[in-house]
Amino acid sequence: MKINNQRIFEGRNIYSHRKCIRLDVDLEGYCETPTKDIDGFNERLLSYVPELYTHRCGIDIEGGFVQRLKEGTYLAHVCEHTIIGIHNKLGIDIKYGKAREIKDDFYYIIFEYKLKRTAILIAELAIDLINSIIKKKEINFDERIEIIKRVIMEESIGPSTKAICDAAKEVGLPIITVGNENLYQIGYGKAGKRFSATIGNNTKGIAIDIACDKMLTKELLDIQNLPVARGEKVFNTIHLIEAVNRIGYPVVLKPQWGSKGNGVFVNINSEKELLRAYAEITKECKEIMIEEYKVGNDYRVMLVDYKVVAVSLRKPPYITGDGVRNIRDLIEAMNANPLRGEGHEKPLTKVKIDEELINRLSKLGYSLNSVLEYGEKVTLRGNANLSTGGSAEDYTDLICKENIEICERAAKTIGLDICGIDICAKSIAEPLYENDGIILEVNAAPGIRMHHFPTIGKERNVGRRILDNMFKENYSNIPVISVTGTNGKTTTVRLISYVLNLIGFNVGCTTTSGVKIGNRYIHKGDDTGYNSARSVLLNPEVDIAVLESARGGLVRRGLAYDLADVGVITNIREDHLGIDGINDMEDLSFVKSLVGEAVKDNGYSVINADDEWSLKVLDRIKKPKILFSMNENNKYLQENLKQGNPIVFYRDETIYVKNRGKEYKIASAEEMKFTMNGKLKHNIENAMAACAALVGIEVDYCIISKGLKQFKSCEEDNRGRFNMFDVNGVNVILDYGHNIDGYKVVIDSLKNLGLKNITGIIGVPGDRDLNTMKEVGRISGDFFDSIVIKEDKDLRGKDKGEVASIINEGVLSSNRKDLNVKIILSEEEALRETLKLAKKGETIIMFFEDYESLYDIINEFKNKGTKDLKSASI
Repeated sequence: MKINNQRIFEGRNIYSHRKCIRLDVDLEGYCETPTKDIDGFNERLLSYVPELYTHRCGIDIEGGFVQRLKEGTYLAHVCEHTIIGIHNKLGIDIKYGKAREIKDDFYYIIFEYKLKRTAILIAELAIDLINSIIKKKEINFDERIEIIKRVIMEESIGPSTKAICDAAKEVGLPIITVGNENLYQIGYGKAGKRFSATIGNNTKGIAIDIACDKMLTKELLDIQNLPVARGEKVFNTIHLIEAVNRIGYPVVLKPQWGSKGNGVFVNINSEKELLRAYAEITKECKEIMIEEYKVGNDYRVMLVDYKVVAVSLRKPPYITGDGVRNIRDLIEAMNANPLRGEGHEKPLTKVKIDEELINRLSKLGYSLNSVLEYGEKVTLRGNANLSTGGSAEDYTDLICKENIEICERAAKTIGLDICGIDICAKSIAEPLYENDGIILEVNAAPGIRMHHFPTIGKERNVGRRILDNMFKENYSNIPVISVTGTNGKTTTVRLISYVLNLIGFNVGCTTTSGVKIGNRYIHKGDDTGYNSARSVLLNPEVDIAVLESARGGLVRRGLAYDLADVGVITNIREDHLGIDGINDMEDLSFVKSLVGEAVKDNGYSVINADDEWSLKVLDRIKKPKILFSMNENNKYLQENLKQGNPIVFYRDETIYVKNRGKEYKIASAEEMKFTMNGKLKHNIENAMAACAALVGIEVDYCIISKGLKQFKSCEEDNRGRFNMFDVNGVNVILDYGHNIDGYKVVIDSLKNLGLKNITGIIGVPGDRDLNTMKEVGRISGDFFDSIVIKEDKDLRGKDKGEVASIINEGVLSSNRKDLNVKIILSEEEALRETLKLAKKGETIIMFFEDYESLYDIINEFKNKGTKDLKSASI
């Protein structure tokens, strides 16, 4: 078995509303070999991954999967369960997975994941394990599990980040991960707030720089008469001795720039100790501080928005002797506490036996082999940082008002809205000035694990307080409207955006033309997928996101957003079949339904009630719906109205809305210029879809009406969608139709307009199936007076001339046997040659790939005609 391809879905997708990975695998000849026929397979697999004994696999009892193994199941299915089982072995709780045949030995496997790199490594291990069992070879399974454990440590979000993310989820705000460096955004567009650990959206960069400089922090606090330890920066041993003579023993040596207690030497009581510590610290650091050492308790005061929100008493890790075990064994017993884990994975951190710990024991007269007397207590660290094994007790209710004031003044002095202040004092309940207490440090990006998981005392939800500070308790997000369907997506997105722009919103939209923010394109191209949507959602200028969500993006990456306020399905018609495993209309409707499903509880799914396949997804969509139809009496429309939902319909050449017991006239076909007096029927449908989406976000009906009446089928408003140009008396129409239904609606529009002598310049993308190519040729042959067949520049896997030849077969199968047909592969040359031969009153309809080049040719011919007229008049 081997992996041929993988797809990573970071959000909701066509397989699940959870994060998933798809593996395309090759079973290499084992597609029809059940596990029971592979000697020793089941026993060895279960010995490596005993977690599989608990898998149910369609039977509502543990052991269901093992039963399937014994009966004989197939390797793709086994791989799916093995991936899940190894996740479970590593403490990662996932359950969802499935395996499906593509063809013969080729299968795809879907499984949910929590950590991306970890999941890929686990999948590779699962496949290697299965291969090793089949080939009866050894595998370094345990070693690779240890490697994956280290990756889990690197990849897992810290407890502080998790606390803030959990708070965001509680209030219904979406979270976007940005890059791989612990940067997150809560909310979208203008409402988005970014944070990293506990550095919030409003935290000042200069304040962080100040806090990182412990000497500068001390000086600023001292200027404000806040209590700090006497101390100074030292540059060499002579300066060091002079400084200690001024300060007096005991002292502390620490880096000017440092964190988490690293490199700090405390309670130094002699010159010998001082010089030894200085020699050690200068190996790693060049800028060193010396301070007086204060005896007292170690407190951490947490401030958010310059206000005290939590206080902890921190204690260094310690062991207590039992008269039997040595220090090493006592540390191992302490680390066996289920509350202790590696790094930040659990409320407490395991104590590492390192050089610093051994040196401390030696200084106290012990070694790792020393056996402590019963009740004898030994402190293992010189600091109380949780990251080195310390613990914390909640003291929030005990801090006195004078110390609250001191801490809030200190935070404002440094300029840190979110900070952790370290205090040494006999008691936090008494003013520092009265019990010889001092501020040790002001920390940017303070850890909040100690406040969420105190060893003793009340948990404090600091993550929520940080979220409150970022959003000022206004947990609103920008509206998101997502539009999918086979045809009409781009026009619908543009209509919605146009109306919202009238109100004054800065709309971020994605279409086949590009990514547009307000009236400015920030990128041009076919931007209807994951990355383009993400660029809008992360743009801080965007008031509302209107996203075209095409099939390709849904299949390959899923949704970039979490839930939309409105999800629109314009229609589901035959297109893209045979691509990306979408083989029939059932598959296609399943893909499109994702946009209708991924909607907020108080949002709406907009569905075309006249479209057969759109109606078939209704049962999949559990959220409220707005249906639209060309027929007011459509039974699905009326049923939706009875359920208390809005409807949009077309009656007497006019669009109406019914909502909350009232009927509203929106606009007539005559008033909507882009429908050309109702002759472009597909644009009436697009107008209703856009109207329904705008109703879904409660836009005023008068504004909707105004927008639909002002929007035009022109290059500025709806580029590339039935744009009509007068080129010296010749009608030239550019349209993006590229599938059977797209051609049909354009031909119907041409019939309704009563145009004569029409030349169709036709083509189809190279990845469409043979039936589509031939059918486009046939229906074109049945209608157009003459035909020019061209090809796209992007042949999408076909040979040059191959697509044109197939389309020509379709043209020849039409009812028009005397049709004038040319093949000119370049679409630019096809338009040029057709324009050269065209006469006044004739019409050219061009189904294009590249709008820009054709638009330039049209202007070139228009300008040439103007010059010719001027020459003739002279």
